[in-house]
Amino acid sequence: MDKQVLYAFLLSTIAGLSTMLGCIFIWIKKQTKKIVIASLSFAAAVMFTVSFTDLVPESYGMLSKEFVWFPCILIILICMNIGIIFSFLIDKYLPDDMSGNGLYRVGIFSMIAIILHNIPEGMATFMAGNTDIHLGIALTFAIALHNIPEGISISIPIFYATGSRKKAFLYTFISGLSELFGAVITYLFLKPFITDRIMGYLFAFIAGIMLHISLFELLPTSWRYKSRGVTIIYFLIGFFFILINHFLF
Repeated sequence: MDKQVLYAFLLSTIAGLSTMLGCIFIWIKKQTKKIVIASLSFAAAVMFTVSFTDLVPESYGMLSKEFVWFPCILIILICMNIGIIFSFLIDKYLPDDMSGNGLYRVGIFSMIAIILHNIPEGMATFMAGNTDIHLGIALTFAIALHNIPEGISISIPIFYATGSRKKAFLYTFISGLSELFGAVITYLFLKPFITDRIMGYLFAFIAGIMLHISLFELLPTSWRYKSRGVTIIYFLIGFFFILINHFLF
């Protein structure tokens, strides 16, 4: 294994494990309801914005190489709806939340979505780093920034639902490690078979899942606490966080 491949694996690992920085808030000794509300709303905004500013444009860019604009948009909408339906089915068959406040379900939902999101991100980071190390570093930094609030969307709900920092840390770690998993399976099996068309389908599908979780899980759970001003403010902060991230990087 040459140095370029090792660097590509290292970049994928750094990008994925940056999710763990989202666990910082579970170590704050004075826990308040406001942390839950703000974290859920902020994470909802991040997922919502990433779907429309990252995943959908990426999907369009890849599919437009093979389709003209109208079929391309139609395919994206179909894949997004399949992702939404898939997420609804997970919601239907996910066991009831024994904590009684919906937070455990939200944490598990977020973990599933972020694992599905991180695997193709790991593929992209590995392929970029293996091709051009400077491109790989830039991509890693951008991914790391938006992975932090995704870690928040797992660790905070799990911790507040179970009271266990260990579980919150472990579930967030698993989601972060999935990015390295994407890099490994790309290196071992998928590199010759990954096409722009397949990645385009996949990104649109994941966008649908993340939109459903943002609008039907994270945001409603934050809204349920009836501190509507906090929910709105932190949703806007999350929204502009991603926009500024795009502008700078």
